[in-house]
Amino acid sequence: MSDSSLGSTGNVVPDEFGIIHQELVGIDGDLYNEDQLPTAPIARTWNWVSISALWVGMVVCIPTYLLASYLIGAGMSWDQAVMTILLANAIVLIPMVLIGHAGTKYGIPFPVLLRSSFGPAGAKFPAVARGIVACGWFGIQTWVGGSAIYVILNTLMSGALAGDPLPILGINAGQFACFMAFWALHLYFIKNGTESIRWLETYAAPFLLAMGLALLAWAYVNAGGFGAMLSTPSQFAEGQPKEGQFWSVFWPSLTGMVGFWATLALNIPDFTRYAKSQKDQFMGQAVGLPIPMALFAFIASAVTSATVVIFGEPIWDPIVLAEKMGGMSIIIALFALIVATLTTNLAANVVAPAHGFSNLAPKSINLRTGGYITAAIGLVMFPWILVNHIIGWLIAYSALLGPIAGIMLADYYLLRKTKLNVEDLFKHNGIYSGSNGWNWAGVLALIIGILPNLPGFLAGVGLSGPASPLFATIYTYAWFVGLFVAGIAYLVLSKILNK
Repeated sequence: MSDSSLGSTGNVVPDEFGIIHQELVGIDGDLYNEDQLPTAPIARTWNWVSISALWVGMVVCIPTYLLASYLIGAGMSWDQAVMTILLANAIVLIPMVLIGHAGTKYGIPFPVLLRSSFGPAGAKFPAVARGIVACGWFGIQTWVGGSAIYVILNTLMSGALAGDPLPILGINAGQFACFMAFWALHLYFIKNGTESIRWLETYAAPFLLAMGLALLAWAYVNAGGFGAMLSTPSQFAEGQPKEGQFWSVFWPSLTGMVGFWATLALNIPDFTRYAKSQKDQFMGQAVGLPIPMALFAFIASAVTSATVVIFGEPIWDPIVLAEKMGGMSIIIALFALIVATLTTNLAANVVAPAHGFSNLAPKSINLRTGGYITAAIGLVMFPWILVNHIIGWLIAYSALLGPIAGIMLADYYLLRKTKLNVEDLFKHNGIYSGSNGWNWAGVLALIIGILPNLPGFLAGVGLSGPASPLFATIYTYAWFVGLFVAGIAYLVLSKILNK
C-alpha cells in the first residue's frame, strides 16, 4: 500500500454508494471520479470468505451447468468433461490472481490499471471492449433468468402465458414481459452499488451450494443411482465413433472453457481492490473458482444421467428439468435458478462495463450511471438470439481478451516490477501518458496479439471462407496465442518506443 499513499492528502472521500476512497493531490479532474480513486484502507473489508462467496455466486449459473453438456455432446465422457473444466479454471486462475494483485495493492479498478500499459486515452478502448463483452453476457443471463420466471408463471397459470412470437422480437409477449421483469430487478442492485452485490453474494452462496447438492440427492434417489450416462464410454475411445480424435476436440474446448472466465481475469481488480490482504484475494479465488466449477459440472453430468432413467431422455437444461419435476419442486428449483442467475450477472457482467463506460467520461458517468448504460445495451442485443452461439462466441472474444491480459501482465510484472505511481495514472502528463495520452506500445501490441487469430475469427463468424490449416490451428488456441504474442510484443515495443 505504500506506493498508493504517495501524493495522498490524507483525506478521504465517499463515492455515490458511501464507500470511502483516498483523495489524491495534483491529479487531473477529467480523469477521475470518486469511484475510481484508490479504495481507502477502512473500506477494504473483504476477507477470503467474502471473495470465495463472490465466486460461488458467479459460478453457480445456468451457462456453467450447460458447459458439461457441450463437452459431452462433442464426444467426451463425463469425467473427461469435468477434468477439462477443472483444468481450464486452474489455468485462468493464474492471471486472475496475478492481475488481482494490483487491485489489492493499490486499490484501483481495472480501467485505471489499464492506463499503465495503454495510457489514459488508450485505456478507453480495451476497457470498453471488455465492457461490450459483459453487456452481451448480461443480456444472455437476464434472458435465462427471465425464462425461469416465465416457466414458473406459465406452469402455475396452466399455460396461459403461451402465445405467438411478436414481430421483430421473435419471442412471445409473456416471455418478453418476464425478461423485462428480471431485467428491472437488476436495476435495484445497480442503484445500490458494490456493497449490495457483496451482501447478496455472501448470503446466496451457501443457499446455492445447498440447492445444487439437493438436486444431486433428488436425482440419485429417484433414479436409484446415476444411471447409464456416467458409465457411457468416451466417443474417442477405441472402437467408438470418434476414435483417436480426442485432442482435436480437447484443445478448442479448453480454449473455450478458459474464455468463459477470461473476462473476469481482466477486471478482477474491480473486486480485489476491496480485499483486506493479498492472502485474502489469493485464497478467496483459489477456493472459490476451480473446485466449485468442477463440482457444478459434475452435478450437471450426474443429474442429467439420472434423467435418462427418470424421464427416459437426457435433460441438460435445468429450466426444462424443473418444469418436468412439477409440484412445489418447480417453484423451489426455479427460485434457486433466479437467485443463481442474479448473483452471477451482477458481479460478472455489471461491475466491469460500468467501470469501463465511466472511464470514457468520469465527470459525466459515475459507476451507477455506467451500470444503467450496461443494462440498456444488454437489453438491445437480443440475447435470446445470442444465447444460441455461446461456444463460438467464447472462443471469438477470448482472441481479444487474451492479448489484453498478456499486455497487462507483461507491464505490471516484467516492466513495472509491480511498482506503480498511482497519482500519475490520473494525469495527462504523467509518466504513463505516452504520446498525448496514448501508449503506442500497448496499442500496437494489442493489434499484433489479435492478428494471428484474425483469419480463424473471420472464418468462425462466417465473414470469410475456411481459414488455412495453420490459422485454423492457431485459432484453436486463441486465448493462449493472443496472451503470449501480445505480451512479448509489448515488452519489445516498450523498449523501442518508450525510451
